[in-house]
Amino acid sequence: VLGSKTSFTTLIVGVFVVYVLHTCWVMYGIVYTKPCENPKFENCINPYLAGKPRLQLSIYTALRPNADGGHTLIHEEEDFDVETKFERIVNVSLPKKTCKNGTLYAMVFLHQAGMSPWQDPRQVHLVSQLTTYMIPKPPEVSLISGEEATQPKGGDSAVDRPVSHWRSRLTLNVVSEDFIFDRDFLPSDVHRYLRVFQNGKKRVYLPLLFVDELSNRVKDLMEINSTSTELPLTISYDTISLGKLRFWIHMQDAVYSLQQFGFTEKDADEIKGIFVETNLYFLALTFFVAAFHLLFDFLAFKHDISFWKQKKSMVGMSSKAVLWRCFSTIVIFMYLFDEQTSLLVLIPAGVGSMIEVWKVKKAFKIQVIWKGVKPTFIFGKSDESERRTVEYDTLAMKYLSYLLYPMSLILSLMVPFLTGVYVFGFLFMLPQLFVNYKFIFVHPQAFNTFIDDIFAFIITMPTSHRLACFRDDVVFLVYLYQRWLYPVDKTRMNEYGLSYTEEEKPKGKAHKD
Repeated sequence: VLGSKTSFTTLIVGVFVVYVLHTCWVMYGIVYTKPCENPKFENCINPYLAGKPRLQLSIYTALRPNADGGHTLIHEEEDFDVETKFERIVNVSLPKKTCKNGTLYAMVFLHQAGMSPWQDPRQVHLVSQLTTYMIPKPPEVSLISGEEATQPKGGDSAVDRPVSHWRSRLTLNVVSEDFIFDRDFLPSDVHRYLRVFQNGKKRVYLPLLFVDELSNRVKDLMEINSTSTELPLTISYDTISLGKLRFWIHMQDAVYSLQQFGFTEKDADEIKGIFVETNLYFLALTFFVAAFHLLFDFLAFKHDISFWKQKKSMVGMSSKAVLWRCFSTIVIFMYLFDEQTSLLVLIPAGVGSMIEVWKVKKAFKIQVIWKGVKPTFIFGKSDESERRTVEYDTLAMKYLSYLLYPMSLILSLMVPFLTGVYVFGFLFMLPQLFVNYKFIFVHPQAFNTFIDDIFAFIITMPTSHRLACFRDDVVFLVYLYQRWLYPVDKTRMNEYGLSYTEEEKPKGKAHKD
């Protein structure tokens, strides 16, 4: 049985390693593009920007993506320099149809200076939607009076109906490097942005213009109503490398696919935040940390289940700590669920809650007998060693109460209930350390706290939950010290009356009570 369990763990770790290596290979294939080695070769596609042409950037708004029904010029950059980044804020007048829950599009043209983009045969343009539909934020409720701060017209149905929101940012990029493509190795992701024309014997591609949709965050959205006549639009421009462009195209397609599969705007925004607010190197670290965090979560859950499944006695284990951990884990999971936290945080928290409920059942030896639809709970009896553990556990709680009672009074006046759960969750870890001290041995436990610390910095989550990830570090350091102080005693009898050897003496370092 032990061999099969080890093999299963090895299989999971092996699959994980293969997955990581395959992802690295795929990422390399995305960011690396094979250039055309001989510029005179007929398969080579040369950059139009290599000739240093005079360019102009023009941006229009229209009610339709094909500009049927008219268009309005909102901004233009004469003598546009590809290498010079800029940020402009313009006020955009909204058509009446847009104010009445309609849409509005931005048409971005990069064309020859001094020519109209509508008549320039060598212009490139992209269309981006400046509005999106989203359910408005619910009205704030006063915790004191219980009344809503603002009551939207139309009742609950008006709150649940998606309304038009203004995207206040438009981020543009152009590939500035003079890269020569090989037609036989032309990336499929770049192909849709590539416009090629024949210039004598040479094939030339026009500038690679890109609209960064990942920069459109939920926090930047502004609700549009019938009274809105003009809204600000921040136009940002910067150069982009070919490798990053290809990576960004794949990420935008991935986010779009997730939304098609039912991901909410908030879930998609969490993913956008990972990409937009970090550089590529930190992004790679994010991937590895998130992947290893999920792996360690799985291994920790597996170890926890295996340990408690084989456990027949609560000798040396603080039952009060188990009970409180179950309660606090459920409260935290409900809080994360209510906050619509990232699924990378929410799913492990939910699985952990179910495991904690099962551990309480094991710790208190609870049997559930169903009589029809009415359950009957039967609690098992404790032996002498378990009763001694309960005495130490009670003694630890007595000492801890000297700190708990004053803190309960202070926290009830100063902080919300959930913050108290986080604080007491830390304090209720301490009785287990006291029980370890009294029994002079340490039960093996699963910790992945330091991966949690890195994970807390990278993944978006409520601040209180992020801080709570660091509380375990203190207990973990004490646990490591106790692990060194009380090594495994192979002569100690387990709950079956068996020991590893009768010859070795305990190596635990004695201390005075």
